[in-house]
Amino acid sequence: MGQVRELLKTAPAVHADEPPARAAGGTRYVHLACTRYLTHMHTGDRSSDAIDAGQVLPGYQGVIVRDGYAAYGHLTSALHTWCGVRLLRDLKGLYDFEPAQQQWASRMAALLIEARDAASAARQAGESALDTAVPGGLVTRYRALAAEGLAASLYRRTATAKDARRIARRFRTFEDLILRFATRPDLDIFSSNEAERTIRPVKVQQRSSGGSWRTLEGLAEFALVQSYLSTAAKWGISKLDASATSSVAMPGYRPASNPPDSTATPRPFTSRR
Repeated sequence: MGQVRELLKTAPAVHADEPPARAAGGTRYVHLACTRYLTHMHTGDRSSDAIDAGQVLPGYQGVIVRDGYAAYGHLTSALHTWCGVRLLRDLKGLYDFEPAQQQWASRMAALLIEARDAASAARQAGESALDTAVPGGLVTRYRALAAEGLAASLYRRTATAKDARRIARRFRTFEDLILRFATRPDLDIFSSNEAERTIRPVKVQQRSSGGSWRTLEGLAEFALVQSYLSTAAKWGISKLDASATSSVAMPGYRPASNPPDSTATPRPFTSRR
């Protein structure tokens, strides 16, 4: 998968995730780095060293789309953005549980959706930046809502108020990460849905295999094979055809991180034996 790693390093944005997986009676993690056309998975614990072991993200200089897990913080050569869909889930959960006291959460969610749609419209129009008036107004409203959310629950001592303070402080502390998508409308980075779609077969396999892999080696091999099959599928190649290209499931790629246009047919894999 060496060439996949090198291609991912040149991508303008990479989606990352690290879901847990049971193996050999313990918990391991499947580390994912992917784009619309490339998938790389490896296994390990959940440490920064384990993230680096995939040899994709260390030194990467694009945008990493991820959740709020702190172990990605050492990757300082890249810009980071927090998955907006996960933020929307947290805001919805907070508002649904206590709508009268958490109106700010509903308005913050609406603001994020408004900014997401503005970024999408700019991207579809081929623009690399939002209209100059949009970012200023966005940031002003964003900061006011975060401050409102913190103030509304600052002196309340309930479990929901504690969650509200935590979420409001997150919005204040990680403003740059959360609003990154609005500063780079040329990239589709509002959500990490690409990572969630790519990692789904791991979760399905875990459920269908009794909840775990028997050995660490088996999990590592599954991650390697799934990296190959997932990348093949993203290029329109069936699992059967992809499996037939190599007895060791290692693709030889032509050097491209994505097709030159939406109608292009990718060059076939060549096997490495």
